[in-house]
Amino acid sequence: MSAIGVTEGSSQPGLREAGVVPEFKEPETKPQKKRRANRKGYAGTNNTNTWKHALKTDWRLYTLLILPVLFLLIFRYLPMAGNVIAFRRFRPGSSIFGDEWVGMHYIEMFIQDPTFWRVFWNTIILGTLTLAICFPLPIVLALMFNELRSNKFKRIAQSISYLPHFMSIVIVAGMVLQLTSVNGTINQVISSFGGETTPFMQIPDWFRTVYVTSEVWQTVGWGTILYLAALTTIDPQLYEAARIDGANRWKQMWHVTIPGITPTMIVLLILNVGTFMAVGFEKVLLLYNPLIYETADIIATYVYRVGITSSNFSYAAAIGLFEALIGLVLILSANGIARKLGGNSLW
Repeated sequence: MSAIGVTEGSSQPGLREAGVVPEFKEPETKPQKKRRANRKGYAGTNNTNTWKHALKTDWRLYTLLILPVLFLLIFRYLPMAGNVIAFRRFRPGSSIFGDEWVGMHYIEMFIQDPTFWRVFWNTIILGTLTLAICFPLPIVLALMFNELRSNKFKRIAQSISYLPHFMSIVIVAGMVLQLTSVNGTINQVISSFGGETTPFMQIPDWFRTVYVTSEVWQTVGWGTILYLAALTTIDPQLYEAARIDGANRWKQMWHVTIPGITPTMIVLLILNVGTFMAVGFEKVLLLYNPLIYETADIIATYVYRVGITSSNFSYAAAIGLFEALIGLVLILSANGIARKLGGNSLW
């Protein structure tokens, strides 16, 4: 016994720990065998990370997804079946999926239609201007709000900037038409300084300026909400470390604040690129008129006139499908580029 370092007076547990006496194991019951078999099935993995475990643990939370999923299935995915009329001749009152197969006939029609290409480029230009101007301005405004030291003034300024978002598109369009009319406020100000009145909404070159300006006024304030929320997640110790290193307010914003909200900026940029082709249909429809079709007519309004007004549903479906495919390509491309460059993406 002394050879293994255990004296003669050692107790039985001491011998068991030394390996001399084998440990007695009670026979397993059936539930214990079942649990051991389940653990063996998850060998090498953490079974708490499986979807079955998550569903079993948080099934009450998952039931909240039932209504949103049903909404998406009924109003978003099920209507996709109607895109088949882009390849079939549809007549009102006949089959909902069209009467006869025409293949690429309607696609060839809009490719050869010069009016389509005019509205296509109008959509591209208007979408580019909206993205280039309306996307960075909420970031700038959020950074300005973040630098305010008076909380009272900050709340008042935020409330004023949010108000236009809650106005109906009809009200906003009516205000824009009143302000830009020949006898409107803008022309009255111009006349008071000795200038000549300008019929803004009758000149094609002025439409894009008026549209983008009204879009900035309506959306920029509301767009700051997500960025202000992202600013609250930045660790205050980073600012303290920057001040210790001698960084002024500008350098703190450039090296701490902006990197802190970069993931939010990238996600919102991807979402905006995905809706690049979906320029505000309602506002354009309410603002434009035949005199400014040259620059104001976009794909959405053209589809409305062709599909609803002229009852050419198959042709309108083909154009809408083409627009949707472009949007899909844009959002996939933007997401892939963002993932490769910065590692932040939607999926």
